[in-house]
Amino acid sequence: MSKQEDTMAILKLYELRRDEQMRAARQWYFSEFAPTDAMDIVNLYREGERASANFRMVTSFWDTAASLVLNGGIDQKMFLDANTEHIFVYAKIAAFLPGVREIFREPDYLIHLETLVRTLPDFESKMENRKRLGALWTKTAA
Repeated sequence: MSKQEDTMAILKLYELRRDEQMRAARQWYFSEFAPTDAMDIVNLYREGERASANFRMVTSFWDTAASLVLNGGIDQKMFLDANTEHIFVYAKIAAFLPGVREIFREPDYLIHLETLVRTLPDFESKMENRKRLGALWTKTAA
């Protein structure tokens, strides 16, 4: 891809994040979603259509975007320079993904998101910072 095509793809991802339903899902994920274990995530699929849809919309969006980056569809450096929200999305669920994958029997569940975030320089410090911010932003946090 040319730099111009990468730029347009990144801008398109940004535009998709501005969709009304996506904005509502992102707002829920950032301010209300506060999992404490894998079952909190699994239960989203069993209970409440809206919470399940919100979770799936946000996580699948960033997993798809990460897949595009990892497969060369979008320049990785440009993507990482332009986006940080995916780090926060991953940080909220990272500790619980092994359990969710085991319960779902889906070892690759959200693997693109995880793989991309784990490539970041200073991965551990970025994760800790996002977890701290998540605690500040989540309404239900202690």
